[in-house]
Amino acid sequence: MRLFENVNIDFISKRKIAYVISAILVIIGLVALIIGPKFSIDFTGGISIELDMTPAEGMEPLAIEDIREVLINEGITDVELQTVRGLDDQVFFLFRAQAGGTDAETITNLMRDRFPEYTEKPGFVRIQDEVGPRIGDELKGKAILAIIYSLIGIIIYIWWRFEFTFGLAAVIALFHDVLITVGIFFLTGREISLAIVAALLTIVGYSLNDTIVIFDRIREDMKVYRKETYASIINHSICETLSRTVITSLTTFIVVLSLYLF
Repeated sequence: MRLFENVNIDFISKRKIAYVISAILVIIGLVALIIGPKFSIDFTGGISIELDMTPAEGMEPLAIEDIREVLINEGITDVELQTVRGLDDQVFFLFRAQAGGTDAETITNLMRDRFPEYTEKPGFVRIQDEVGPRIGDELKGKAILAIIYSLIGIIIYIWWRFEFTFGLAAVIALFHDVLITVGIFFLTGREISLAIVAALLTIVGYSLNDTIVIFDRIREDMKVYRKETYASIINHSICETLSRTVITSLTTFIVVLSLYLF
């Protein structure tokens, strides 16, 4: 299936516009790294509890503001409340691990005491995870090392498969994609968790896959279009792989969108 047959787009002529847009997005990502992204309890240490606050038949759903008011009245201010997407009756309690701070038992007992009609059921505590500060620091260090090692491996592989300049260009492209993603999380106030690190490595994989395909086509076209300029050869290569790039990205997007919605 080819969506874009006989396409002849001059991508290289638009590179200056792309440079400006990319530079702005990358700077945002760098600022996010310098300021320090917002890390989840996976890296800072803490406790997360998911409670099933589904009301009994005929009762009104419990508002998260009511739960927050109870916590404030009890002097508990180190807890962050969230509802599970699509399930407003499933409530997440997130709080940092600190000496003398709130613990999981305090939260669950308080909810049972103040909202018995919403908590007297089997499976009231759906999920409870605890990560110590020391483990969180270790996970943070290992996550950074995982990204660094993967980038070093990529340079070595592409250097061997193509040439060093191609490998360097690929890693720059990967940094570009990862920094833009980190910048988006910074602007939207999202936390960086282990799941996000896995997502960043997935982006690295997809970016590298697309880069390798285009590099391979450039290498082939350099033999076919020997009399043309390097810029013209790159345009040929991108246009020839455009169908594959769009289809791969579109199918991946559909899967991710389905996971997000459902």
